[in-house]
Amino acid sequence: MYGTVMIATLTGSLDELRTASKAWEAESEAPGYVGEDILVGDDGKTVVVAVRFASKEQYMALADDPKQDEWWRTTMQPLLADDVRWIDGEWELGPR
Repeated sequence: MYGTVMIATLTGSLDELRTASKAWEAESEAPGYVGEDILVGDDGKTVVVAVRFASKEQYMALADDPKQDEWWRTTMQPLLADDVRWIDGEWELGPR
């Protein structure tokens, strides 16, 4: 399983972030998309978003999609400060 972690500071509300993420899930139909989790820091502004895909190839296809870039720039980026950090890699899932 492959994916990314985004670490950022909210400038919009947490509700706006959740709404944008849920709308993306409902509308995107991204091949290989497995799921997303959002951690909100105790400060109420720091967010860590973990996104998982079935494969690196499927994740990279989405990352290279101009429609995804447009969605990011117009919908998600305005909710975040300029300190967004991304970490891409293989998920090593522990026991559940």
